Amino acid sequence: MFLADILTAATVVISVVLSVYSFYSIGLALVSLLKGRRIPDAAPRARFAVLIAARNEEAVIGHLVESLTRQHYPRDLFDIIVIPNNCTDRTRFVAEQSGARILICPFPVRSKGDVLNFALPELSRLERGYDGICVIDADNLVHPDFLAAMNRAYCSGAKVAQGYRDIKNPSDTGISGSYAIHFWLINRFFNRARARIGLSTPIGGSGFMISTEQVRAMDNLRFVTMTEDLELTIQCALVDSKVAWVPDAIVYDEQPLTFGQSWKQRSRWSGGMYQLSELYTGPLLRKALRDRRIRLLDLVFLYLTAHMQVLCVVSLVFRGLLDLLELLNHHLTPAAFWTGFFISLASTWLVVTAVAFLTVLLEKKLGRNVWRGILSYWFFIMSWIPINFICLFKRPATWEQIKHERSMRLQDIS
Repeated sequence: MFLADILTAATVVISVVLSVYSFYSIGLALVSLLKGRRIPDAAPRARFAVLIAARNEEAVIGHLVESLTRQHYPRDLFDIIVIPNNCTDRTRFVAEQSGARILICPFPVRSKGDVLNFALPELSRLERGYDGICVIDADNLVHPDFLAAMNRAYCSGAKVAQGYRDIKNPSDTGISGSYAIHFWLINRFFNRARARIGLSTPIGGSGFMISTEQVRAMDNLRFVTMTEDLELTIQCALVDSKVAWVPDAIVYDEQPLTFGQSWKQRSRWSGGMYQLSELYTGPLLRKALRDRRIRLLDLVFLYLTAHMQVLCVVSLVFRGLLDLLELLNHHLTPAAFWTGFFISLASTWLVVTAVAFLTVLLEKKLGRNVWRGILSYWFFIMSWIPINFICLFKRPATWEQIKHERSMRLQDIS
């Protein structure tokens, strides 16, 4: 049949593309098994501005500032700077009372990217006297050794560095637990692996450092997408600046508790991925071919994740249609059709759940009561499919805040 031939050919082409992507991802994950080099010790030297963008974060901002004031780092070598925007609560008051300085953005803020567009150049002015800027989300808590670890990275020559993104509420719900596993998996198998072979670690939104020298060198630095973190990673790569991996610089991020909040956040991420592919694929590929830099191709693979998931579903639909044609032509029995479907479904759940459990085991997080996250991780991953499909055609037009209510101190994290 003509239709069957077309479906078969399309499925083969898609399978080849997915196989290349899968082999690359698996190979990268295996690299994480290699032994890495520890960043050498260094005396406190770098002077940091710790930058926090905050929108209605009254419930959590105080504990973040408190965790920063308790850093194992000389207090005269860092300032805590909060930029409140669009606040209708006491965020500014709580931040000031906790010991932070306030910086006001002189133009309307629609997103975190807008805050960075203002704050990074402003804090990088020579008269400010900062060596580096550490960006932390307002709902985070910061490990006492965070700044000391970033100082070591800076003193070792890193111009941009990403810390370890941990989770402060992994046991709250299955959704927050799934997020925790997702970020632990990225840390263990991908950030760690990229650092082992000299690739750039993707900036993850919070817990990263960029030197003021780097900001000044990138005088056209500007964020226009929904995913300003990966956009910064790409812009650094385009000027030959690698993002270092600093696993000892730990931040504890608050994750959404409900599926609705998660859908909203991941829609923003997926929409940003598509924006990145449209804006930066051409420049990255041209520079990669000209300079023969695999580091740049790795970034293309990174933000094509959403596209690959869509292709995977298209492939499954095509295969399902082929099976349906076989069924209609009596070459396949209904029992065999449904048996194959449910076996595929069960196999996928088992593999994803096993990977989730292995991640928790390797990261030594079993004591954090994340069983709900392990068991629901398959649903978390599968629910990204409709998100990616919808964002392919309709992307979030505005940055919507995720409400943060988990008021915890650092000592409350088990």
